[in-house]
Amino acid sequence: MDQRAEISTLGEFGLINHLTQNNETKNASTILSVGDDAAVIDNFGRQTVVSTDLLIEGIHFDLSYTPLKHLGYKSIVVNLSDIYAMNATPSQVTVSIAFSNRFGLEALDELYSGIYAACDKYQVDLIGGDTSTSQKGLIISVTAIGEVAPGNFIKRSTAKPNDLICVSGELGGAFLGLTLLEREKKIFEETGAQPDLENQAYIVGRLLKPEARNDIIAFFAEKEIAPSAMMDISDGLSSDILHICNQSRVGCVLYEDKFPIHEEAKQFAYKLQLDPTACALSGGEDYELLFTISQTDYEIVKDNKEISVIGFITEEKEGSVIITRAGNKHQLIAQGWNHAIPK
Repeated sequence: MDQRAEISTLGEFGLINHLTQNNETKNASTILSVGDDAAVIDNFGRQTVVSTDLLIEGIHFDLSYTPLKHLGYKSIVVNLSDIYAMNATPSQVTVSIAFSNRFGLEALDELYSGIYAACDKYQVDLIGGDTSTSQKGLIISVTAIGEVAPGNFIKRSTAKPNDLICVSGELGGAFLGLTLLEREKKIFEETGAQPDLENQAYIVGRLLKPEARNDIIAFFAEKEIAPSAMMDISDGLSSDILHICNQSRVGCVLYEDKFPIHEEAKQFAYKLQLDPTACALSGGEDYELLFTISQTDYEIVKDNKEISVIGFITEEKEGSVIITRAGNKHQLIAQGWNHAIPK
């Protein structure tokens, strides 16, 4: 077996140089990238949008079933999703990592191959970061920076009564992927049996390799429409629509039969004796966009197969409810995912 490359032989600056040796800039707004005390960005009169996320081993991810390349990719995507959720275009990221002596140079190269793959796909520049040691495990901190025309950013607090509630893509798949991977990990630990993912590539992919919905933001720009409020779905539909309702001081009505749930996710939920609707409402990490639009824009969005209209905004005093397939009305309760791996 080849001897692994020890990071300690490089030193901190040597490691940073190694990890960023092939780093190329893609955006005119990136004036100065990695290599100085700070990066320099010039957005040429546009407004700057900034978001930061922290991913901690054992809390947000489990390396027993998460490939490092996928983890690097996801760590970028979940931050870019926040930028798109503001109706902005991501342009730069910084990445900081802390790692224990369990990790050799090859492992960090694998992590960074995923980071660079995401940067390439979404055309963002890696412009800085930091490295450190940790006592145990891996910690990743990513800051994403984006730009938007002055006044074109979209908040959570501006939904209005009678607006339509829309979501992109499909919901609940990532939660089911996590459920499957956690089940197989438990079986492996107890019996040593090799994991059986039952050909569930869709739900496993939804957890391990999510994508950010830049296509929806491009659609808004092309059609010259702007949502009245927007955020990404990271905690589950119920929690996130209630964030919009609370911040906008409105209520909502959701229709269960309008929820977009992939057929493979639905069938696997039934197999596990789970309710697909509950997976959509309470599962997290779908990274779809949740937004409200004026009813006058309905004709524009109705033919986009990636957008589903799932309800409408009401006056605050009417509360937030869900109407089931059977026509029953229930209060909507926030039961979202807290991004912690179940114990």
